[in-house]
Amino acid sequence: MVSTIYWLLAAVSAYLFFGLASLCDKLVLSGKPKPKSYTFYVGLLGLFVIFLIPFAEFAIPGPLGFLWIILDALVHVAGLYATYVAIRDFDVSRVIAIIGATQPVFIFMLTWIFWGPQAMPLYDLFAFLLLLFGSIVISIEKNIKITGKHLKITLLSSLMFSLDYIFAKLVFSDQTFLSGVIWIGIFIFLAASLLLFQKSAREEIFDKKIVLEKKTQTLFVSAQVLGGAGNFLQSFAISLAPVFFLATINSLRGIQYVFLFLTTLFFSVFYPKILKEEISARIIIQKIVSIILIAVGLAVLVIY
Repeated sequence: MVSTIYWLLAAVSAYLFFGLASLCDKLVLSGKPKPKSYTFYVGLLGLFVIFLIPFAEFAIPGPLGFLWIILDALVHVAGLYATYVAIRDFDVSRVIAIIGATQPVFIFMLTWIFWGPQAMPLYDLFAFLLLLFGSIVISIEKNIKITGKHLKITLLSSLMFSLDYIFAKLVFSDQTFLSGVIWIGIFIFLAASLLLFQKSAREEIFDKKIVLEKKTQTLFVSAQVLGGAGNFLQSFAISLAPVFFLATINSLRGIQYVFLFLTTLFFSVFYPKILKEEISARIIIQKIVSIILIAVGLAVLVIY
């Protein structure tokens, strides 16, 4: 019970940070992302984990440990790139809907592949399904059209980030939490740096036409810092939770959508000049249903 509370609090806090980061992105990034430059600069931030070295029981992994770290870094960067390509080519709501629906299922299946069948208690399975359905309901937008090309790139992104959960758990099984975070961050930076070997990527990364105003720069940096804090807390939850709860951690993503919806609703009603989105009775009912599902799912996890 106590251990469940720890990883649950870490996961919920992570998605609140992700929600704040998404809000900053909404205020800043109205255009389509450039996948290679975004992937590189987000990967570059991974190097900041070196500042955690004085606080960690830093250890050199064995050969198998290095394998999991390298694989985790590669799938993380691949997931970033696939996501930005999907957002560039398709509406972000469609991308979120597919990833939100499929990633917990991928993680659930991958845990069986890597660790064998997991005996999840009935109440925990019920909570997982409630959280999953809540995340799907809150992320689905009206009149979403799904094409084969859209489905392929979005499923690839979902699969890569699902493998990210699996390899991260394997890393944390071999290393202490901070040591694992540091090694993963370093190799994410190295993996993202591989883009510099491609001429078209270098041109996109160092494009001088990309100039942001000071206010925009502040919001952009804030989004990255908040996202980094969310990643740190999510990794902490992954390191603490039993294997069969990995899919449940991901299904808690609905909390991020709830927070983003509530803040967007607040700005749309009281400060529409800052942020304005369509709010209808159908949308509000849809979000309320998803909030109830997520709240009940959380309650089941905490009580049982």
